[in-house]
Amino acid sequence: MQRSTPTRILVVTDGHAGNVRQARALADALKLPTHDLVVKPRAPWRWFAPRMFGNAARAFGPDFEQLLRDPVLGHTLAIGCGRQAALATRLLRAHGAHAVQILDPRLPTTHWDAVIVPAHDRLRGPNVIELQGSLNPVQDTWLGASRAAFASFGALPGPRTALLIGGPTSNMRMSTRRLDGWLRDVRRLIEREGGSVLATTSRRTPAKMVERAKKRLRGLPGVVWTGSVDGRNPYAALLGWADRIICTADSVNMLSEACATRAPVYVAGDRSVRGRPRRFVEALRKAGRIRPLTREPEPFDAEPMRETQRVAALLRERLGLPARSP
Repeated sequence: MQRSTPTRILVVTDGHAGNVRQARALADALKLPTHDLVVKPRAPWRWFAPRMFGNAARAFGPDFEQLLRDPVLGHTLAIGCGRQAALATRLLRAHGAHAVQILDPRLPTTHWDAVIVPAHDRLRGPNVIELQGSLNPVQDTWLGASRAAFASFGALPGPRTALLIGGPTSNMRMSTRRLDGWLRDVRRLIEREGGSVLATTSRRTPAKMVERAKKRLRGLPGVVWTGSVDGRNPYAALLGWADRIICTADSVNMLSEACATRAPVYVAGDRSVRGRPRRFVEALRKAGRIRPLTREPEPFDAEPMRETQRVAALLRERLGLPARSP
């Protein structure tokens, strides 16, 4: 099938929230009509994806096989994120689509038109686009919409301190005791300066840490969101209304989104994280975009890190897509 300039986007993921968020953010930045495709490969292909063997087109069922015969595939840009999606985007490209894969597929990158990876992964190649951190939807209009959705936060006293709490990972040990120390520092800061706290835990935050956060922050002006029991998820509004952001070092995604705002970002546990996330934290520190959390964090000017828009511009140039409208 002959390929032409893409006129539509197919977002291909396994449905996991982190993968959907990155692929969708890039698709939205490219400003083409977009459709979502959640893929669930069957055995034995799911065990070896994105490697191909046998009749790999059967891996995703009859609807996907029909898609591979779609005459508009040559006008399609498939954007995938995650290992299972990488098999699907590879197959789509073999049948005429343009294909972009987010995250290292662990195969030669020549199977895709472009592969987008965090710089701290150290994957390099002529069709590899590196970025700092992860793709995300944070930009000025998104932040404005998030503030409008939770307009009541604007009445909270300033400075408003957003507190983003993750959890332990294989690259970062985080004890309840250490979290308690950070929470005490945040509470003292707000009690000393005034202002309010906009705090959220994540899906990875252990129950004991959630309870500790509630206890330490109780009585401060603001909001502490720990799940659907507390109402609508205000995460985007926390970023939109923040005058400063404090973020635990465990999550590349949370740090990337925090650094895409115009608020100064302070990192808790920056010396404890290891591996690839440590390289990302070090890059942010050297760039002056973050500072370690201290008991008396000093304000600093912060330039937003808008990697999604930069990557989208590079892709438009490579694929011959029209320039983004102002």
